[in-house]
Amino acid sequence: MVEGVDPDRCPLCGNENECGLRAGSKTCWCFSEKLLPGVLDSIPPEAQRAACLCKKCATGRDDLAGVSKAVEKQLPNRS
Repeated sequence: MVEGVDPDRCPLCGNENECGLRAGSKTCWCFSEKLLPGVLDSIPPEAQRAACLCKKCATGRDDLAGVSKAVEKQLPNRS
């Protein structure tokens, strides 16, 4: 963990980022979404690779609730 960076919060807006991998899932909502052009370049250097963006900041959309859970259900059981 990087000091001063909350890995559960979006480094751009401070909202929860809902990272599926961080929550212990095998997938995340971002695996199937197109990110806004240049959005990764807008992450502050200290937060790069330390915290994920939220859905709204990453995609410009806020209608993605439950996507990672739906994708997870479609994956074969990987024990």
